[in-house]
Amino acid sequence: MTDEPQTTPPTHEETPALVPRPQTLRTRPGKYWTLGPETGVTGPDEVTALARESLDLSGDPTGSGPRVELTLVDEPGLGQEGYRLTVDESGARAHAGTATGLVWAVQTLRQLLRGRRLPFVEIVDRPRYGWRGAHLDVARHMQPLSFLYRFVDLLSLHKLNTLHLHLTDDQGWRFEVTRYPKLTEIGGFRRGSVVGHNRDGRTNDVPHGGSYTQAELRELVAYAARRGVRIMPEIDAPGHMQAAISAYPWLGNRPDARLPVRVEWGISRHVLNARERTVEFVRDVLDELVDVFPCEFVHIGGDEVPTDEWLASPEARERAAAERLGGPEELLGWWARRLASHLAGHGRRVAVWDELLEQGVPEGAIVFAWQNEERVALAERAGHELVAVPQQHTYLDYAEAEGPDEPLAIGGGLPLSKVHAYRPPKSALGVQGQLWSEYLPTPEAVEWRAFPRLAAIAETGWSAEDERDPADFDRRLRGHLPLLDALGVHYRPLD
Repeated sequence: MTDEPQTTPPTHEETPALVPRPQTLRTRPGKYWTLGPETGVTGPDEVTALARESLDLSGDPTGSGPRVELTLVDEPGLGQEGYRLTVDESGARAHAGTATGLVWAVQTLRQLLRGRRLPFVEIVDRPRYGWRGAHLDVARHMQPLSFLYRFVDLLSLHKLNTLHLHLTDDQGWRFEVTRYPKLTEIGGFRRGSVVGHNRDGRTNDVPHGGSYTQAELRELVAYAARRGVRIMPEIDAPGHMQAAISAYPWLGNRPDARLPVRVEWGISRHVLNARERTVEFVRDVLDELVDVFPCEFVHIGGDEVPTDEWLASPEARERAAAERLGGPEELLGWWARRLASHLAGHGRRVAVWDELLEQGVPEGAIVFAWQNEERVALAERAGHELVAVPQQHTYLDYAEAEGPDEPLAIGGGLPLSKVHAYRPPKSALGVQGQLWSEYLPTPEAVEWRAFPRLAAIAETGWSAEDERDPADFDRRLRGHLPLLDALGVHYRPLD
């Protein structure tokens, strides 16, 4: 067994199973450094704390023995998230230009660790895309706060740097708004849920609901930031708002109607009206939202907005005429521009779904192109900054296969191989996996759908395209699964 370094992709059985694949990796097969109770960690406080937790280290950092050293350096070639990592006889040494880069080095060490041994490696690594995310819908099914922490940990482990948190929808409002307490008191609870598939038309009478306080979400945001993960909130408007309208009927186009929080899945035809008071309501909500979430981006939705109520409303027609729009159906773009302008006053940029491509994407917005790859290409041709999320490749709430053995899903199949095969445009900001929760009622269900396909999303976002190989990914993924086992992740077994 040679001590000479070798560059991946090596065929040696002891090659580290890292997911996502690092940019360059040199190994010395058969050589290991063993961490002991005396092993210490040095570096910036916020990252050394993560390293001690992740690697289970409690040694004295001032000791003279081998240790984990995390160092910030002025090395522009590493970018905002890159790092250099060496493990040899003298210990483990990571260098990065930012604390985030050091976090990713720690996560690489966490994946390398087997027992208490780290293999000798030399790694130089940086991501291909700056946006590598996962979307989690907590509106359809409220997830425990503890699971959001766990999900952040799993994103960080895979070097996914964004949690897109979908907080409101027709079926539930999960974000505390102090100016409008009925949003969570009434809008946060529905009388039941769908039984079986939505197309079967069956529901139960088991109440479902809940919400997160602003204090809880602030703590989650801080926790995620220490792990290299930003949280982008989504408050969907002007559609997907039946829960809000149930709490405050004057928001709707039929203020005398008393709508319940929607029980069925699918798209509600009840949308916000175009009154100035309603615009002010959403602005008030966003004011509190940005005080909790410091992320540069706020997702305002804008997808799946039926125009029936606007077309039938004299007020909506008058508003469209006053704004010199082509008709009430153009109020979607008007809504997006109003909210984007307001958020710009907070120094924030909006994110929108790709329905706004026809309505006029607000200035400075980023487009989440979801409907298909043609929509991704359309957003790219129009010159918009975009995150590529075509549902045929990235909607992880779809079943991996068709068949009776698969848990109930909105549709299928989206196998791991198809997720891994997707190539976003080089001009895109990045990619993310979507987890809509109509059929994901529990943390275990979320993990089953997310993994291991979210590992493929991580690979797509991080690793250089010309170095990606399905067989190599499969080999590394199989070596990675024991770590998920150790963490108790309820993932779907490989076929």
